[in-house]
Amino acid sequence: MTPPEPAVPEPDDKDWTWTLRERCPDCGFDPSTVAPADLGPELRRCAITWTAALAEDDVRQRPAPTTWSSLEYGAHVRDVMLLFRRRLLAMLTTDDPLFDNWDQDATALEGRYWEADPGQVAEELAAATDLLAAVYDGVADDQWDRPGRRSNGSVFTVASLGVYCLHDVVHHLHDVGR
Repeated sequence: MTPPEPAVPEPDDKDWTWTLRERCPDCGFDPSTVAPADLGPELRRCAITWTAALAEDDVRQRPAPTTWSSLEYGAHVRDVMLLFRRRLLAMLTTDDPLFDNWDQDATALEGRYWEADPGQVAEELAAATDLLAAVYDGVADDQWDRPGRRSNGSVFTVASLGVYCLHDVVHHLHDVGR
């Protein structure tokens, strides 16, 4: 028998781009401390912590009915890595690409994150991180300022997209108590 869908968290429709300029009061992430050349290694470091979080006994336990479990956050972070790699590659190969919208909540429901195998999510998250980090490792000095845009008008550079992604990953580690 398939377990029922858990309660759906409130959609997060906040504009988090302020975290590119300011320290996050929740997770402590400070964008001013991240050098573009450190993005690949920092993403990989976070993936190691995620692997440990996904191995915990309570990985499926939600702290509240409408708050994701570590497993659900881990599956989300895996998908973030894949999405940001696509966006980064578009920025490196296309002039000022416009990114497709991504509904993270719909993706979580469609992917049935709560039913995922934690070990598989850990492996997929590590692999997706390696793919994204490898692209960041290969960015040339003259490519860091290449632009890309979200449909809401937010403009990113190759460097700021990486910082934005890194904050997301770090913030969700904070969400799961890591």
